[in-house]
Amino acid sequence: MTARSTARGASPPIPWRTRLRAPALLTAAVLGAGVLAACGEEEGPPTLTWYVNPDTGGQARIAEECTEEAGGAYRVETSILPNDADGQREQLIRRLAAGDTGIDLMSLDPPFVPEFAEAGFLLELPDDLQEELTSDVVESAVTGATWRDQIVAAPFWANTQLLWYRKSVAEAAGLDMEQPVTWDQLVEAAEQQDATIGVQGNRYEGYVVWINALVASAGGQIIENPEAAPEELQAGVESEAGTTAAQIIRDVTGGGLAGGGVTTADEEASRALFQGDSGGFMVNWPYVWAAFAAGVEGGQLDEAFIDDVGWAVYPQAVEGEEATPPFGGILLGIGAYTEYPDEALEAMTCIVEPEKQAAYMVSDGNPAASIEAYEDQEVQETFPMADAILASLQQAQPRPQTPYYGEVSGSLQRTWHPPTSLNPDTAPAAADDLIVGVIRGESLL
Repeated sequence: MTARSTARGASPPIPWRTRLRAPALLTAAVLGAGVLAACGEEEGPPTLTWYVNPDTGGQARIAEECTEEAGGAYRVETSILPNDADGQREQLIRRLAAGDTGIDLMSLDPPFVPEFAEAGFLLELPDDLQEELTSDVVESAVTGATWRDQIVAAPFWANTQLLWYRKSVAEAAGLDMEQPVTWDQLVEAAEQQDATIGVQGNRYEGYVVWINALVASAGGQIIENPEAAPEELQAGVESEAGTTAAQIIRDVTGGGLAGGGVTTADEEASRALFQGDSGGFMVNWPYVWAAFAAGVEGGQLDEAFIDDVGWAVYPQAVEGEEATPPFGGILLGIGAYTEYPDEALEAMTCIVEPEKQAAYMVSDGNPAASIEAYEDQEVQETFPMADAILASLQQAQPRPQTPYYGEVSGSLQRTWHPPTSLNPDTAPAAADDLIVGVIRGESLL
């Protein structure tokens, strides 16, 4: 996410980028999008438009706070993007491909950061600001904000999945949840206790999150050289790690342990399964804690249920090897064509201040990228599992960082679904062949 001098009015040079090899949608956007830049003179302080993913109002509140703290130097207003990440990406990338000067700040889903950076759609961040933005930040968020050894976006909020469990089930199965547990142990415990394991097995991005976490936890990576040109790119699913990941998915889903609807299960379906009479274990995001509390308050769940819920860091794929949990959240980017680069940089630093991240975590339930934010008393009180979230984020790893992430995700969804009939002997190679073929234009999704 770099591509422009920070001097006001400078054209957007791309000094480190040799040649844009954009995915198909980006190419279409460049050819088909119209110029959407606003016209006319603006009176008073400049207004920065921050394009945000939908939330419960926390980002708008931060915009108001930063406007007030700017003391008249600039204003920050929010504009809400579509609900789904693909829709957010498409809207932003079409407008940036047209050189839109009206996009000042953007809340970006981490998998799309390399694509925006490689295309030159992000303002280049000064070296000293890169250091400031990643100081005291969880490691996974720093990795997610990096492309070609440069920090190209600001870590804003981070997300990760935890292992949620029913204390009664784990105890009856003889599991010591104070110690790391493996997927094999969960399968054995669930079989022994006639309990379920909630996972995301639908043919969608959440399933890719699970696949990537398993491959990474087993010591592998889906893309071996993510910065390479299409003709040189190498996939890494066909490996011992890929086979291990596929076997775990088959073991969890193939025998009914993940419920009869696992092939269409998303996060909410997994939560419903966990809340049911057979619930035992689940991997899911921290938002479920607030959902549990709301269920108790509304009378849908007994108080005894939430008292029986425990949490731990993600299960190990290989016993003795530290797990690599999923990483998600939002990174903050600045549009390469903004007319107010200096003000946008100042606003960026304001938005990601640790105290604002802590308040946002409490109000909207989205975990902070700042380590300092986890020391906040309200954060600790609202999230009794805050320490586990922080530990998980330090171990977590982004999904494949490549400008061709859409092609990678689509290939995995096609070759590894349905999970209930996944063949560990053939699925990894099939994924590699399709990933490489699609990126090189030799295959179609």
